[in-house]
Amino acid sequence: MIIGIDASRTLRTTQTGTEKYSSAITHHLLTLPNADQHRWRLYTDRPQAESIALIQRLLCGTVPNELETSSIPAHVEICALPARRMWTHRALAQEIVQRPPDVLFIPAHVVPFVLRRRLPRTVVTIHDIGYRYFPQTHKLAQRLYLDWSTRWSVTTARKIIAVSQATADDVQRFYAVPAAKISVIHEAGSHQMPTISAEQRHQVLQAHGVKRPFALFVGTLQPRKNLSRLIQAYAFLRARQHIAWDLLLVGQAGWASQSLHELTAALGLVDHVHFLAYVEDAIMPAFFAAAQFFCFPSLFEGFGLPVLEAQSYGVPVMTANNSSLPEVAGDAALLVDPTDVDAIANAMLRLSQDEELRQRLIRAGYENVKRFSWEQAAAQTLAVLEEVKE
Repeated sequence: MIIGIDASRTLRTTQTGTEKYSSAITHHLLTLPNADQHRWRLYTDRPQAESIALIQRLLCGTVPNELETSSIPAHVEICALPARRMWTHRALAQEIVQRPPDVLFIPAHVVPFVLRRRLPRTVVTIHDIGYRYFPQTHKLAQRLYLDWSTRWSVTTARKIIAVSQATADDVQRFYAVPAAKISVIHEAGSHQMPTISAEQRHQVLQAHGVKRPFALFVGTLQPRKNLSRLIQAYAFLRARQHIAWDLLLVGQAGWASQSLHELTAALGLVDHVHFLAYVEDAIMPAFFAAAQFFCFPSLFEGFGLPVLEAQSYGVPVMTANNSSLPEVAGDAALLVDPTDVDAIANAMLRLSQDEELRQRLIRAGYENVKRFSWEQAAAQTLAVLEEVKE
């Protein structure tokens, strides 16, 4: 059968959680042992030559010297649909109506808006419904679009993939979707865990001005990540005792991120709370490997991929006791109430001082990540796509 995949987010140069999922699941679907039993049509929003290079990188981790269509496997077709605005509902929608695949897979939320009778059999992945819990952390226009597009997607799709049981429960709760329509297929840690030597790690940290031991956060800097309370908890500790480590926040600036810089300055922490913009995956291991511990007290997560990434590198984790995070972290993290600054501070202090606790969490983390596999996720996803076609 012909399986169409919205690969627009797969090819993003700057990738956050949703884009990483799209890249990883697409990579593993196309490299399954039985992938060549189907034809795969990848819809991109880039020009043809650029799309070929990026898909080749996705498949084998390298960029070909010559951008030839022959460098792509015969069972993979690239359908380049360059467009600037409303790509999903214009360029992609027009293509799937004029030349429909047998099954359409949308890895990132939004099903194209076309008449239902002209929409191919569709499977959509829903990552989270966080905007229903914390509407104040989204701009009004964004929140309205998220609600409309999610309702449209879960209503029109034949099957829904939820990246966690927590997300599946939310889809049922807020959109009255029957449980039988939803398959829970977990994400996994990075499918290519880069290694890095001590010398390389030193060079990366030095290049980014990191001079002291540090606690690490990784993710988009936005209100939902609860970073204001994390900074306040760090200030609480520093006001009461000597703290020999800094706080390092790695991630691209999101909505209202400027307020975090203002809070840091107001608390007198400019020399100890460091903001790094988006860091490429190739050098991210240097920060994970050097971190004393990982802080992820998010107010809400559909999955919480950074928790698994930290555990994969042997970093003890503190995270929130809400949404999908206990489901993902297992027994390999300190769970805290993310609205309690004192609880966050206490967990940070324990992870910086209690070596027995640290080692227990590190060992448990290595075991926990074994529960998650992109190969398994891809096989389960293909089974859903084949089920929809029948």
